Amino acid sequence: MELQIKNLSKIYDNGHQALKDVNLTIQEGMFGLLGPNGAGKSTLMRILVTLQEPGPGEVTIDGYSLSHHRREIRQMIGYLPQDFRFFPKLKAWEFLDYAASLSGIKSKKERTKEVDRLLEQVGLLEARERFANKLSGGMKRRLGIAQALIGNPRLIIVDEPTTGLDPEERIRFRNILSNLSQQGVIIILSTHIVADISSTCSAMALLDNGVVKYHGSPDDFVFQSKGQVWRASVGFDELKILKDQYPVITTIPSVNGYEVEMISSQKPMEGAENIEPGLEHAYVCFMENNV
Repeated sequence: MELQIKNLSKIYDNGHQALKDVNLTIQEGMFGLLGPNGAGKSTLMRILVTLQEPGPGEVTIDGYSLSHHRREIRQMIGYLPQDFRFFPKLKAWEFLDYAASLSGIKSKKERTKEVDRLLEQVGLLEARERFANKLSGGMKRRLGIAQALIGNPRLIIVDEPTTGLDPEERIRFRNILSNLSQQGVIIILSTHIVADISSTCSAMALLDNGVVKYHGSPDDFVFQSKGQVWRASVGFDELKILKDQYPVITTIPSVNGYEVEMISSQKPMEGAENIEPGLEHAYVCFMENNV
């Protein structure tokens, strides 16, 4: 299973170019698409799931062309959009039953079996009788991924899945996706939350202003910022000066002032120590150096 995107661009009617000559090859497993809001991530996702017409370029999924085999590609795809809504008067199992019928499962017996399998897979079997719109935010996202799994898709696309979730639900959701990625499918996780990428994805791309700025492993991405992340203890006045001079990533109050982490190609001040970067450091460093 392989997804290939070659020289893909997208220009809207108002002249805004959302994608500029995007080239990506994505293999089985979890793939992270990282970038700030407005980077073009959602446009790319909507094109891949055939909800939006592509511009110039070529997209193939398992050898099928997006331009010529849209019907076949739709049968391969599961999609959880960022703004996912439920019918207010349907219970959790009723919503999945309805979604399964739309996907072509005609037999009531088969749908019931599939619905219970999916509810169990995402940890919602005990909540099957609860109305979908009354579930917590995390449970709604899990129900959303359950509908994306109907029909055993080979490509699963998830757009900003953990926005607004508490840490426990975020971890639970990432674990569900990580387990699915071991089953011979491609999962594309589109997000601006760096932790979602660092904890689950073996490959990633950084999209900014419609352009792929990086494509590779998270480890290689982090390595590029080695030597540019610093930690220092500063007072309030020093902190104001540092913020004017350097990208400050974290500011933690301490007994004598603040513990600060910042990006700089050179030692920013006396007493600053160089620290090992993480993906969040690397992201800020990359964005600062590539503006």
